[in-house]
Amino acid sequence: MKKIVVLTGAGVSAESGIKTFRDSDGLWENHRVEDVASIEGWYRNPGLVLDFYNARRAQLSEVEPNEAHKLIAALQKDYRVTVVTQNVDNLHERAGSSKVIHLHGELTKARPENRYNDRDNFSESCVINIGTKPIHLGDKAPNGAQLRPHIVWFGEAVPKIEEAISEVETADVLLIVGTSMQVYPAAGLYNYAPNGIPIYVIDPKDVPLRDKRVIHIKDVATNGMQNILLYLGLKSASDD
Repeated sequence: MKKIVVLTGAGVSAESGIKTFRDSDGLWENHRVEDVASIEGWYRNPGLVLDFYNARRAQLSEVEPNEAHKLIAALQKDYRVTVVTQNVDNLHERAGSSKVIHLHGELTKARPENRYNDRDNFSESCVINIGTKPIHLGDKAPNGAQLRPHIVWFGEAVPKIEEAISEVETADVLLIVGTSMQVYPAAGLYNYAPNGIPIYVIDPKDVPLRDKRVIHIKDVATNGMQNILLYLGLKSASDD
């Protein structure tokens, strides 16, 4: 069975009602990205950051996976599929994708703040599942440190990038959905795709990829995934 690696970004979840910050003049839910999505922002005002992610976490109970999430999951019927996502929501999992690598962390998890950038020694054992519960100042991890969101912020290392590279290196097809390809290191992952494999890009905007393997489907994620099924010779899950 051939392998598809699907690299996804905010455009996949946007159609479920989760806003992106790059489409609104650098503001994310009326906050400067530097204030709520950077390690410097955490140091300046951890209470603001906690409140922001508490609201994002609560929103998860109000949104559902959209057709793009479901069609990505449906690829598992015909391919070995690894989803490498820049999104921190759990919509891929809720749609049925069984192998998901979250490059930028997960909203439904927390970890001690003193392990924020310990890339070489980072262990999943320090990560705590919290679901949609809030984190407050004073909430402590088992080691006594303040709990923080399990999110990779600007200014921090990306612990799972090597795992993602390994997946891309062994892909038979690379599918890029709903990402501007401007945030590194995720934006550079396509460079690790084997020579000769097709690279499908679904995004309504131009993307900065200059590679003869790229087939750009200039559409939103849900419509674009329907086209991908045609490219791959598959039928839609709704046709079953």
